[in-house]
Amino acid sequence: MSSDRPGKSSSGLEIQHFDDRPIGLFDSGIGGLSILCSLLKAFPNESFIYLGDTARLPYGSKSPDTISRYVKQNISFLDQLGVKCVIVACNTASTVLIGQDPSQFSVPVYNVIDPGAKRALSVSRNHRIGVIATNATVAAGSYAKSLKALKSDAVVFQRASPLLVALVEEGWDDDPITNLIIYRYVNPLLANDIDTLILGCTHYPVLRGGISRVVGSFVTLVDSSDAIIDCLHADIEADKFIPSRARHVFRVLATDISPVFATVAARLMAPLTLPTIELVDL
Repeated sequence: MSSDRPGKSSSGLEIQHFDDRPIGLFDSGIGGLSILCSLLKAFPNESFIYLGDTARLPYGSKSPDTISRYVKQNISFLDQLGVKCVIVACNTASTVLIGQDPSQFSVPVYNVIDPGAKRALSVSRNHRIGVIATNATVAAGSYAKSLKALKSDAVVFQRASPLLVALVEEGWDDDPITNLIIYRYVNPLLANDIDTLILGCTHYPVLRGGISRVVGSFVTLVDSSDAIIDCLHADIEADKFIPSRARHVFRVLATDISPVFATVAARLMAPLTLPTIELVDL
């Protein structure tokens, strides 16, 4: 672990600075691996530590107080591993994080909701935006609040889609039953003339093919991966996020390792080779 701060050479030129510490990210299960894969491609010089809190999933059915406790425990655990920032790769967890004092954490913490809302508005033409998410995210109205804070005349249509998380966790991402359930959840939103659909759970990009078949080519899908990549690039430009040198390594940790988790995780990480999953106790 090292962090080289800015300075001046003998010629007076600024010396490039780096922060070789890994980026931490966590989700309640395997869904956040979709974000990890995208980050590995977008930031090939960075190292990552992924934590799947699989022993306590799903978060979407838990109370806000319980989720908040989990979030703080996960951030503290990753902080102890020496990360330079933490990405809360879980929309439900991000919901309870919004509005909390960031100074309570000793490392910068990114939620996925605000970047997702910003990206959705940037690609929407009519600002009629649909959201599918867990019960907790929909009940909190997190995306609706963030979207309207950015653009007051945005019209938001939400649909809780809790079964999709379980289907992904079971590895049924290309099953006829899953495609039928996707249709039942998503099709009613199309009657509202949306042109953008936020995949408001990090598990949902795994089902992107089935969702795309339902919405067609006139609706743009927005997921957390693209949104958080946009956010990190912007922070690099603003010197709020210090990049690493070429140290492309990553670890995958989990609070419970089931055969299904390992199998689906390996498929999600393809063509990358999934490292040995490390069992941890928070």
